[in-house]
Amino acid sequence: MDLGIQGKTALVCASSKGLGLGCARALAEAGVNLVMNARGVGALEAAAQSIRDEFGVTVQTIATDITTEEGQSAVLEAANGPDILVTNAGGPPPGMWTDWEREDFIKALDANMLTPIALIKACLPTMMDRGWGRIVNITSQSVKSPIPVLGLSNSARAGLTGYVAGTARQVAPSGVTINNLQPGIHATDRAVSLDTGVAEQQGITREEAALQRQATIPARRYGTAEEFGQTCAFLCSQHAGFIVGQNILLDGGAVNTTQ
Repeated sequence: MDLGIQGKTALVCASSKGLGLGCARALAEAGVNLVMNARGVGALEAAAQSIRDEFGVTVQTIATDITTEEGQSAVLEAANGPDILVTNAGGPPPGMWTDWEREDFIKALDANMLTPIALIKACLPTMMDRGWGRIVNITSQSVKSPIPVLGLSNSARAGLTGYVAGTARQVAPSGVTINNLQPGIHATDRAVSLDTGVAEQQGITREEAALQRQATIPARRYGTAEEFGQTCAFLCSQHAGFIVGQNILLDGGAVNTTQ
């Protein structure tokens, strides 16, 4: 399918690996030029060069912490009014309610709520003036079905979801859509980290922990960054202009809900 976005420019945050990279690759496959961001220079440059070689699009890289004001300014200057924005940041560490103090919540809010909001606010005016824009936020299935050990993530991402619900409907008349993707467990570094935590807690191997968690997913597997990225690319396409303020689960059926 021709997504109708060839030649447009996308800012994709935290895109040197995992779901962010999956989104960047899918957009590049559709002919979109990229501004890619991550904290680590090596992995970012390697990912960007691979995309240049495979898809022939222009890729700028900005190695910075997107959760800081300086980092946000750097990527926004490089993107210079992007047509597409994909927000993403690593999730807070797991734990119990007894583990978290105010500072932990502030850090989680900065990374997973306030940073996406700042980027959205910065990109919206140009998109609205242009009469076209796509914003996709990578959040979590925990917004739909909170995960007890991910209380920091549950809280911050739910806040972003509430913000998007109102904002998306305010900007839709200008041809701009904002939607959220809610990943379940995907085969990324995040899954390795969480599986390792389960393994240590239960005294089993990480492989056993992964199989244990996969058994709770109706699809009986983890998702892939590739299929996640293709869903993101469709939401950014010319065909998705009537999808506004939605939260789309990519979880293999793990969340059992009719809504």
